[in-house]
Amino acid sequence: MTTAADISNRIIEAVMAQKLPPGSRLGEQPLAMLFDCSRTIVREALTRLAARGIVTVSARRGWYVIEPSQDEAREAFEARRVIELGLIRQVAEGGKGVSKEALKQLKSHLNREKAAVKGTDVGARSFLLGDFHVCLAECLGNSLLADALRDFTARTTLIAMLYQSSHDAAQSCQDHVEIVRALELGEISRAESLMAAHIGTVQAALRVQAPSDPLAQLRDALAPVAKAQVLHTSPVPHLPKQRSPKGADDSSTYLGALL
Repeated sequence: MTTAADISNRIIEAVMAQKLPPGSRLGEQPLAMLFDCSRTIVREALTRLAARGIVTVSARRGWYVIEPSQDEAREAFEARRVIELGLIRQVAEGGKGVSKEALKQLKSHLNREKAAVKGTDVGARSFLLGDFHVCLAECLGNSLLADALRDFTARTTLIAMLYQSSHDAAQSCQDHVEIVRALELGEISRAESLMAAHIGTVQAALRVQAPSDPLAQLRDALAPVAKAQVLHTSPVPHLPKQRSPKGADDSSTYLGALL
């Protein structure tokens, strides 16, 4: 029988695979039909995800995937820095290094990443690149922080989609390779520096625009006519109206069409 945890995990995976973009609607009835369960179970799963900051609910729109603001994007990356750099720093403080079994698991994950980067499955590639950070936390022995990182990684995936990240997947994979190599060599400080640089590069690749003037359109519309005529003396050529791609304005993407 499908549980609320099963549904919430699938939604998190879909977000990390970039199959659920920011603002996607999550209808209770479609989800109940998809997972063959009651709407009560679906509502419990969505409530859990709301508490984790992945979805939100509106009286008019219902449940939908969050659309992080610029401030929320900055905070998400700051949280990841604190968690991930702290995890690596603890390896040095413990003095034991990373176990052979943990390194074996990390290298196995890297092999899957490399294969995905060379392949055509964008969803698998996106998921594995994000899941590396969760895997690293688990291998360093902290399952609680791994759970927290899973949520923050899902949020930063949404942020990357919303702000059209230009970060290269192959470079991200190579960053992961270098971090694991430093851990294997016992160069913990270097691993920490590499992780800091990696997170900073991912954040810097976001196309975050400067805040726009919320009154610009109204200010232009209400400008005195005489002043408007002076400002617009040059003829403006008529431009054909650009048509949006089919389906681009459809904000009601359901999970059932994506998984």
